[in-house]
Amino acid sequence: MNADNLQRITIEPGKRGGKPCIRGLRITVYDVLGWLAQGMTEAEIVADFPELAREDIRAALAYASDREHRLVAIGG
Repeated sequence: MNADNLQRITIEPGKRGGKPCIRGLRITVYDVLGWLAQGMTEAEIVADFPELAREDIRAALAYASDREHRLVAIGG
C-alpha cells in the first residue's frame, strides 16, 4: 500500500470495534467492500456518502488486497 492509502485507513480501538475505518470516519473498509460487492459503483457510493472520496474507496480496496496477500503468505 502506498503512503496516501496508509493515511486514509485508520484503526481506533474504540471505533467500530477496532475495524479499519476510512479517515477516522465510522465507515469501515468492510462497509465499502460490501457496497462494491452489492454492485454499487464508486460514483454511487460517493453520492450516498459525500464524506467519502473516490480515493477513499481505492484505499479500502488496496487495504483489503494487502491484507489478503498477507493472510495467504502466512497460511502458506
